[in-house]
Amino acid sequence: MTVLPRLAASFALLLAGTAGVSAQQCGGDFSAFLEGVRQEALAKGLSQSAVDAAVSDMRIDQKVLARDRSQGVFAQDWRQFATRMVNAYRLQQGKANLRKYSDTFDRVEAETGVPGPVITSFWGLETDYGAVLGDFDTLAALATLAHDCRRPELFRPHLIGAIEIVDKGYLRPGEMRGAWAGEIGQTQLLPEEYVAFGTDADGNGRVDLREDEADVLMTTGKYIESLGWRRGEPWLEAVRVPSNFPWERAALVNKEPRSNFADLGVTKADGSPLAADDLPASLILPMGRGGPAFLAYPNFQIYLTWNNSLVYSLTAAYFATRLAGAEPVDMGNPQPGLSMEQTKVLQQKLVDRGYDTGGVDGIVGENTRAAVRSEQQRLGLPADGWPTPDLLSSL
Repeated sequence: MTVLPRLAASFALLLAGTAGVSAQQCGGDFSAFLEGVRQEALAKGLSQSAVDAAVSDMRIDQKVLARDRSQGVFAQDWRQFATRMVNAYRLQQGKANLRKYSDTFDRVEAETGVPGPVITSFWGLETDYGAVLGDFDTLAALATLAHDCRRPELFRPHLIGAIEIVDKGYLRPGEMRGAWAGEIGQTQLLPEEYVAFGTDADGNGRVDLREDEADVLMTTGKYIESLGWRRGEPWLEAVRVPSNFPWERAALVNKEPRSNFADLGVTKADGSPLAADDLPASLILPMGRGGPAFLAYPNFQIYLTWNNSLVYSLTAAYFATRLAGAEPVDMGNPQPGLSMEQTKVLQQKLVDRGYDTGGVDGIVGENTRAAVRSEQQRLGLPADGWPTPDLLSSL
């Protein structure tokens, strides 16, 4: 189930191709906009027939604009979201698929270094292993978002990429259906990712990320590899943190050798010692010092690149550890958090004090957590970055 467009994931891909995009037309007459799209696609060398077929499917979809303006799902706290998403069904089906496609997963890992549970976590969360691909018209969705002047520099390249998918014969325009933000296929890749990493893993002459699992798994592995996956390294580990930990060091931006955390009394979740090595790690407390705790390693950055919401990324990474055999994390006894409206009030108070919270949107992102830590320190509170009603009252 795709719940937020994975736009950050394609940012590196777009850098080489967006130099002229900022000057491209957005808004205004839609027919004139489409003519600009047509000319850009032809100038890229795409065939007249593919361009005509794709452009004829493009229109404004008001439902897409409505979705783009209301993305409140990640206002849930991590325990709510992770409990709902990493459920018994997804775990059971994920492990069954790891067995069913074991030969393909072995090939993917040998070629890319990306383990099967990592790919499977995205596969399960994005579409329930291909069961829920989305029913938005991809060409209409991308045309809508590229024409809209809020983020045309992100969506215009993917609109051209969607035409290229048609030109390559991977999908016909009528087959291009998926999520509201233009993602396609069983792991919800955006069109430029589809074109750049699409692999015909079973040799049938077509890259089909909607129906062909071998293509899906190999293409997804290659895409994750391109984001900088470090072969043979972990991505996330549930841990136990002592009550006297210096909480201000529990921040995603604070990367220290794992041995530092071991010296501070952090252990594995079962109480056994951490590996006291130099692997960079960050301590994440998604619900403050009373809730679950994780060490995030360099490979966790790939999850944040896939979707820069900490709630989603931490859920996907945790899901992958469960598929790889980890026990359920201890959810602890966290202090109550804030509602979405309370979080907006808190963010406005922080903005009024000169902090950059990344917006007054009711979502507790890293900027908001950093501001909360600063205010907790100022007030003499444990600086764990978790906003609570008591903190809101104090402000």
